[in-house]
Amino acid sequence: MNNSLELTAYVIYLPISILLTTYVSHHLFKNGKIFMLDIFNQKTEIALATNKLFKIGFYLLNIGFALRIIEIYSLNGYKDLVETLSAKIGGFSIYLGVVMILFILFFLKGRKASKKENLITKKGNAL
Repeated sequence: MNNSLELTAYVIYLPISILLTTYVSHHLFKNGKIFMLDIFNQKTEIALATNKLFKIGFYLLNIGFALRIIEIYSLNGYKDLVETLSAKIGGFSIYLGVVMILFILFFLKGRKASKKENLITKKGNAL
């Protein structure tokens, strides 16, 4: 067991997983504002507040998962280091992609429900 290589793996893995989470979060929630404004009928204050809450939840969920899977064992050389980091970062990237898609689906479902509610309201007002 090479403690120096394991420490190196942690020092590489942690910033990469946090930067990946930050990058995905930034783009997801920057574009998610449009959905939130649509869902909340252009009520900016509640749309932006909800978007920020989702962003915090996204960070907690993903950084928590990245920390949960951080365990790295028995690195016997640089080959093991690269393979282990590839598996950890690759697996985390796949997980992050799935979570991002779920958030997008959540935005779309909220938008669909909002459009349906607006249609019902308009029909009710027309009567």
